[in-house]
Amino acid sequence: VCVCVCVCVCVRVCQHMRVCQHVFPLAKIIYCFSTLSTFSFDLVSFMRSLAIIHEIDEINAAGFLPGVRLGYLMCDTCSFASKALGNVEHMLEDNKTLNVKCNYTDFRPKVKIILGLSLYIYVYFLCIKKYFCMILSHQLSSTSSAAKLSDKLRFPSFIRTVPSDKHQTKAVAKMMKHYDWNWVGVVYGDDEYGKAAFQSFLTDAEANNVCLAYQEVLPYYLDNLQTMQRIEQVAAQIRSSNAQVVLLILKLDLVQGLFKEMIRTNTSRIWIASDAWSRSISIARMDSINKVGDILGFTFLSGKKCDSKTPPSYCSIPDLRKIQSGNACNFTDPQEQNDDYLVNALDTSQAFLHKVAVQAVANALKKLLKCNSSLCLGEINFPPWKILISLTITIHPSFFQLFRKTKFSGTKTIPNMYRQSLYRLISNGYLHSLLLSQIPQSRCSQRCAPGSVKKIFNTSCCYSCIPCVEGTYSDEPDLQNCKTCPNGTWSLKNWSECKPRTESYMKWSDPHPIVMMAAAAFGILLLLVTFIIFLVYRDSPPMKRAEVRLSCVMMAGLSVSFASVICFMGKPSVHFCRARQVMYAMGFTLCVSCILVKAYRTFLAFLPFGQLTSRQLHKLYHPPAIVIIITTLQGIICLLWLIFDSPDIDETPPPPQSMTILIHCDEGNTYIGFGIMLSYIALLSLICFLLAIKGRKVPHEFSETGYIIFSMLMYLFVWVCFIPVYITNSENGTPVQASAILVSSYGIIFCHFYPSAMKHFGGQRQTQ
Repeated sequence: VCVCVCVCVCVRVCQHMRVCQHVFPLAKIIYCFSTLSTFSFDLVSFMRSLAIIHEIDEINAAGFLPGVRLGYLMCDTCSFASKALGNVEHMLEDNKTLNVKCNYTDFRPKVKIILGLSLYIYVYFLCIKKYFCMILSHQLSSTSSAAKLSDKLRFPSFIRTVPSDKHQTKAVAKMMKHYDWNWVGVVYGDDEYGKAAFQSFLTDAEANNVCLAYQEVLPYYLDNLQTMQRIEQVAAQIRSSNAQVVLLILKLDLVQGLFKEMIRTNTSRIWIASDAWSRSISIARMDSINKVGDILGFTFLSGKKCDSKTPPSYCSIPDLRKIQSGNACNFTDPQEQNDDYLVNALDTSQAFLHKVAVQAVANALKKLLKCNSSLCLGEINFPPWKILISLTITIHPSFFQLFRKTKFSGTKTIPNMYRQSLYRLISNGYLHSLLLSQIPQSRCSQRCAPGSVKKIFNTSCCYSCIPCVEGTYSDEPDLQNCKTCPNGTWSLKNWSECKPRTESYMKWSDPHPIVMMAAAAFGILLLLVTFIIFLVYRDSPPMKRAEVRLSCVMMAGLSVSFASVICFMGKPSVHFCRARQVMYAMGFTLCVSCILVKAYRTFLAFLPFGQLTSRQLHKLYHPPAIVIIITTLQGIICLLWLIFDSPDIDETPPPPQSMTILIHCDEGNTYIGFGIMLSYIALLSLICFLLAIKGRKVPHEFSETGYIIFSMLMYLFVWVCFIPVYITNSENGTPVQASAILVSSYGIIFCHFYPSAMKHFGGQRQTQ
């Protein structure tokens, strides 16, 4: 029993648009002659036909369908739709006639399925689709990848073993995104193949953020002169554009014409080839083809291949043969394992999908005919539509070990059967697959680095980069909007990340606070030593003149002032903010009030006044009362300050340009209390200074006016310098005030107590 499979291929191309007059089996290799017509032999199509014949013979020889042999009828379409339609009618006729029926469900021709139909031109299917649908016959193609052919409403009888162009355009767009090519040019043909593939690519390009620098159309049916003029225009557009990547969805002859113009003008680009010409040997053998640049091609999977230098595990060939023969791993017969010209010249990858198609039909027949190991039980003369129901591709291990099991998708198409390679021409015009070592750039605008975002112009791929403002960031390149920093973090201008702001205050571990703490501790220690000296030598004349009791009160006040410096250190709190100002105000006021008593005493004792005036002034001289009243007034000022405008933590947000949060004390909302407190001490110091100036002519051995003048002058100078610095530089207000307290306190120690001690010890040396 023989089941006939029709194979329709074009083994030659008839030129000058002359219809071929004769169609014969390929075994006889009949040529097509007509007046004023020529032909060319299509080696690739011939090789495809041999692959199909070989696979059919292999299936028959292996007894894959017990009791059933596959037959074939082969014809030539000559690349004309009318010829293809006539061939199909001839294949399906019965007794040289094709009867017209109203119902073809029981139509049983000898030819059960049409293989091949390598109808490179989409219009072939437009001519015969309705005819196949009417007679319920099916066609299985291994070369037609047009996306529209997946429409089962329009082409219900069409099946293919190659993926749709929509998978190819999706792969092209993803590849462009992978290589960061977002600015590309497209040249496509004006036929159905080019238009459909271009529209599919537009959708995929938009989904992958790929923009078109230009899109040019090359007509396929113009005469030679008009075609060349259009090619020159397209070539000029390619040269003028800054896009370095060009996608060519063209037929082979148009690609050759375009590349000739590119070679003539010495123009180099990255060319992305569709499956229509990606493995064309004629392209590879063009003169100076290397001048056009690299070609990144998409083609169909073609089975296993291996390199003779690093053969894979399935190559069970002696090592010497692997080294000698680059094609050794592709053949199982040792006699065929050589590097002769024929093996190298032929692109055998074209045969793979045709062998898959034959395998698909054989497995479908095995299922339909209910074949077991010894015979087939099903009906041999079945209607052609039944084969579609069981048509799957299940590659038998004895034939191919390329796939385990593959099935058609809902659109009767095998998906995901593309592979990508970069091709360059090597010696003798052969294609060689390479890897991209250095990826060229093809972008309308350079990437926006992290920390900046895109300001888009007319298209999404052309933009300028603007930095992210403070408080926002971009952690990836080419973002369109800056992200807002999370709570607790901040960023400066043009930053790619947000960081927590650092807190700035007088840390205990910082050098400046350590120095000030040491100075405060040393001051307290110095006061303690001075207190002991004054207490031990309180009966000596210098000590008596220095008023030991008042001096001890002064030391107590200075000790409190030194202790207030401790409250300036560390992270501020509300209690420390209030305590440090009150301690300093009360301590230093107590000290200055004692100095005021001393200055007033000298003023009364040694300056000439009338009896009445002298008597009235002496009534005011009550040292304890003066000290208590003056200090109490300062206490009232501080109390009112704490009640109405109390110091607190400054919660003013830092400026946007700063990554530092300044944690410091705010001396009240209005600073009135702080100002009155300092002004009160300054007023007391000024009174002391004026009283000392009045009594500066008193004999030195009976007066401390000189010490008072210098100590008060130092205090006034320090605090006059402090005020503008504190107002203009709030960041350094805390260390400046602490330093002012230390300097003014040390001024009183060295200008007031140190001279008295020196007089005492100096007098003792003179006595001795």
